[in-house]
Amino acid sequence: MTAPGRRQILQALTGLLLALFVSTLSSTVVATALPRMLRDLHGSPTQYAWVVTATLLAATAATPIWGKLADLYSKKTLIQLTAGVFIAGSIAAGLAQDAGQLIGARALQGIGVGGLQSLVQIAIATMIPPRERGRYAGYQSSVTALSTIGGPLLGGYLVDTSWLGWRWCFFIGVPFAVVAMILLQLTLRLPVVRRDNVRIDYWGATLITGGVSLLLIWVSFAGDSFAWVSWPSAVMVGGTLVLLALAVRVELRAAEPVVPPRIIRQRTTALAVLGSLAAGTAMYGAAVFLSQYFQVSRGHSPTEAGLLTIPMMAGILVFSIVAGRRISRTGRLKPFLVTGAVSLAAGFAGLGLIDEHTPLVLIGVAMLLIGAGVGMTLQNFVLVVQNVVPLQDIGAASATVSFFRSLGGTIGVAVLGAILAHQVAGSTAEGVPAPAAYGAATGHIFAISAGVALLGVLAAVLLKPVVLRTSLDVPAPAKDSSTTG
Repeated sequence: MTAPGRRQILQALTGLLLALFVSTLSSTVVATALPRMLRDLHGSPTQYAWVVTATLLAATAATPIWGKLADLYSKKTLIQLTAGVFIAGSIAAGLAQDAGQLIGARALQGIGVGGLQSLVQIAIATMIPPRERGRYAGYQSSVTALSTIGGPLLGGYLVDTSWLGWRWCFFIGVPFAVVAMILLQLTLRLPVVRRDNVRIDYWGATLITGGVSLLLIWVSFAGDSFAWVSWPSAVMVGGTLVLLALAVRVELRAAEPVVPPRIIRQRTTALAVLGSLAAGTAMYGAAVFLSQYFQVSRGHSPTEAGLLTIPMMAGILVFSIVAGRRISRTGRLKPFLVTGAVSLAAGFAGLGLIDEHTPLVLIGVAMLLIGAGVGMTLQNFVLVVQNVVPLQDIGAASATVSFFRSLGGTIGVAVLGAILAHQVAGSTAEGVPAPAAYGAATGHIFAISAGVALLGVLAAVLLKPVVLRTSLDVPAPAKDSSTTG
């Protein structure tokens, strides 16, 4: 299959990157607004984490389904459809009157986010060979960094502006999504590489989502609404195990499983999935809990909290661009994955030492290390998998890695949020001032994150050296007419 020309690629990338921008912005723009948002809606600390978790969980569940559909139908149509779902969820979130409505609307928004983020990656993989993708990594990384850096700043500005308010954190993405839909209609031209007799594994997606959701609900409410060792805990843990066991059974027997065993069984893919879990936890957890730390523990405004996260976002921008160009030039991924994973773990280890008095310079250095780690690992773990599968499986393979990345972020935010809430509640009950309680609890959850990040280091080290191919599709095996003894 012949790749399109550079001009055609750049035209199509305009709409694709705008769609990616608005989907990423939807997650980062609420980070600095959450404390004010939950206060106005009279939400609880548990609901604080679930405003983020609902979007991630819905995106996680939807991602593999969108990936399967991309192997069946027009990717262009699917991207526009997911943009429409995103718009509906954004409007509903902006109109929410209580925390429950907001969480429900964010779940709807997450279905669109999961589709946009995975389908944009799939569309780019369909247009550009892996070896050449580094040439365009600068554009993609710049958009991601702009939305990641600008999101908290924009959210803080909206919250601190009386005639706007936090509801515009959701409304602001609607015009961007509409423009993206128009641009895609005008510029995106992709072949539909259809596969016969493909079935969507709805049972697998439902069972996996149900099992993970029940686990997260248990972690969020245990110790608060009921004891860790109690009959509700037993029911939830037992239900989780049953649902996940059934999911494994379904995935092994399904004709087209939502998480294909043939992909997971490959050493390269399995390690990329493990690395993506760690990177997902880092990307979402750091953004959510750092903003809360700066506001609650250090007393900064939402806008100031956004400004203080710039070292991490700058690290993502600079190191993703540098790594992308070097990878395109050499075709080698492993050195950057190992370096990025180590940087990620070191950054979280640094944040694991913080309290309410830690100098901001030291926090900035740790955030820079985390940003560098995310910039060198997040997209490159997806690229590793895209490099080893044929074009007809690119949707399922990309969605599988994105699925586990979102799963890592979902579990990370929910579990870490529950630990943070329980530790803060215990400390304040003992008379510890709220700023000190939040500072110590934040350091604790980042120390846990450092342990999770070590899984990414292990995955990167064990990964076999990968040389990116220069073709869009996996070359057909050569026919050998001779035999060798």
